[in-house]
Amino acid sequence: MTNKILALDFGGTKLAAAVVNVGERNWQNYQKTLSPPNASAQTDIEIIRTLSHKLLKGENPAAIGVSFGGPVDANTGTVRLSHHVKGWENIPLQKILETEFNAPTVVDNDANVAAMGEYRFGAGHGYDSLLYITISTGVGGGWIINGKSWRGAQSMAGEIGHVTVDPIGPLCLCGKRGCVERLASGPYIAQQVKEWLQDRPTEGQILRGLVNNDLETITAQKVSEAAIQGDEIAVKAISLAGWGPGVGIGNVANLVNPERFVLGGGVTKAGKLLWETVQRVARETALPEVSFEIVPAALGDEAPLWGAVALAEDLLLTKVL
Repeated sequence: MTNKILALDFGGTKLAAAVVNVGERNWQNYQKTLSPPNASAQTDIEIIRTLSHKLLKGENPAAIGVSFGGPVDANTGTVRLSHHVKGWENIPLQKILETEFNAPTVVDNDANVAAMGEYRFGAGHGYDSLLYITISTGVGGGWIINGKSWRGAQSMAGEIGHVTVDPIGPLCLCGKRGCVERLASGPYIAQQVKEWLQDRPTEGQILRGLVNNDLETITAQKVSEAAIQGDEIAVKAISLAGWGPGVGIGNVANLVNPERFVLGGGVTKAGKLLWETVQRVARETALPEVSFEIVPAALGDEAPLWGAVALAEDLLLTKVL
């Protein structure tokens, strides 16, 4: 009988698959690829199917764990939608994969899965309550409470990205104003900076130089590089990107009082200014007597995959019991 676990990560811009033996902590096989331009649910599923069969080399896994970048009904393994890839509305991903690989499968939102990965194997190990926050293409969160995933009544707990921190702030994709995601996610950082530079032609010279005056090529990474070099517009943008999550974290600390906040995702690599701002604003927002830690994720981009492993191992354990 096989003891292989297949771990899958459907991200907004990337797709990854990995195989590991039950109980082991080193990948046997691992592969990732970018989702193609104008991707759809059908193309992403086909890419993952091809990657998985290549890694499994003809074997069926004992169980499959799946991280998906969007709202998921974790009870049925049905994807509700993707904010970044078309065609994912009400797709029964769990059933599709169980049929394809003849193996029990568990599917959950990427932030919930990454939270479990960090709790079991990373920066949350040894802590019974934590909120994992990913700040990347979007901003999401996943809860561990009393050592277990907590998803809420409709599997929507942890959506810190759509906590309003500035009610008169800029309009977010969700339709509300001043969301944490609208201030801190990579695409919105780039968008905000482009708008500022267009309105202020004499400012942001360092950043303009980094992109050869082609504002359309501005990314959050370029903004971060410019901020490190002291560009005033970039510094303002990175400070704002730290302020939003800081307010959100301080309020969550007051409301739920977890031991740790674990921050991952590409934007968290923006440097010292971002981290100092998050820490300071969170501390200023929370009550003085509420203690908590804000730490970087330990598993990096592989947190969702290792969380998928944890979910698959738990699934196997429940079937044995």
